[in-house]
Amino acid sequence: MEGEKALIIVRDISDRKEAELALKIAQNELIQAEKMAALGQLVAGIAHEINTPLGAIRSSAGNMTKYLEQTLAQLPALLHSLDLEQTQAFVALLQRAMHTTPLTSAKVERKLRRNLGNELVAQGVKNGEAIAELLVLMGVYTDLENMIALLQSPQADQVITMAYKLSGLARSTQTINTATQRASKVVFALKSYAHQDHSGEKIPVQITDGIDTVLTLYHNQLKGGIEVVQKYQPLPPVWCYPDELNQVWTNLIHNAIHAMAQRGTLMIATQSCGDHVQIQFTDTGVGIPPEIQHRVFEPFFTTKATGEGSGLGLNIVQKIINKHEGRIELTSQPGATAFTISLPIHTPKTNDV
Repeated sequence: MEGEKALIIVRDISDRKEAELALKIAQNELIQAEKMAALGQLVAGIAHEINTPLGAIRSSAGNMTKYLEQTLAQLPALLHSLDLEQTQAFVALLQRAMHTTPLTSAKVERKLRRNLGNELVAQGVKNGEAIAELLVLMGVYTDLENMIALLQSPQADQVITMAYKLSGLARSTQTINTATQRASKVVFALKSYAHQDHSGEKIPVQITDGIDTVLTLYHNQLKGGIEVVQKYQPLPPVWCYPDELNQVWTNLIHNAIHAMAQRGTLMIATQSCGDHVQIQFTDTGVGIPPEIQHRVFEPFFTTKATGEGSGLGLNIVQKIINKHEGRIELTSQPGATAFTISLPIHTPKTNDV
């Protein structure tokens, strides 16, 4: 009889462990499925974020090829036609043009071009307006006293055009570098986000790295009309499941974009609070009515239109935070909805469900 009871207890323990394992697997699969669903919604934007720098690289490479073909054949004869003073002015112009930052305001550029054109014409520079346009495009529009003799020479048009093309090689190189960095950042963020950790172990990470990864993936949706304000205070590494926390950041950022109808301000603030860290997402959207705030973490509850959400997002968020032995709180009024998350910096449990 005692043996039968012991056998029943052993079987009960075994069944319970199997059930717990099955639950853990199901929860992990649900989180991964929700993550991939969110990624699916982002595919068009991510493709744009990659295609844009690739287009810039292709255009810049074409410009470099064109400028090289045009300048290599013409440069020796041009330099031979210049005297020493003109050559020095030409080299100085090139050096300045290669180390300037292009103007980003078309209005400012037009004003500078008009003023410089009038100034050059007044000083007897032939085709002063056309030369002024190239100088402004090169970022060289002040302190031109040492170049006046060069600009007044018969070769001025040819010299400035040559300088523009040669400095264009540097501009194209910088564009390629910037575009490559941008595309690499998006690909790295995509790889980090899609990664699934099968170890089941917590690891120490910088919380803001995961948030920045998700912001990178949402850049196409944010850049149109949402200002992102990042108030990051220094944080210690937090022992966590980073893949799962990325799903938390994804849901909160996605919900904020939806609540603001892609117009407003999203503020993300972090701070260290003793043995915990606090992360707060605040948006300037329409807010959540008081009568339903207590329901937002319920499974299948959603304020979105049919087909726009599963209603599992915030429920999964809460489960993930609970798994980390943390807390998530909501405060909301029109124009200010905040989700505040508190996570322990380190917990001894590494395999909890």
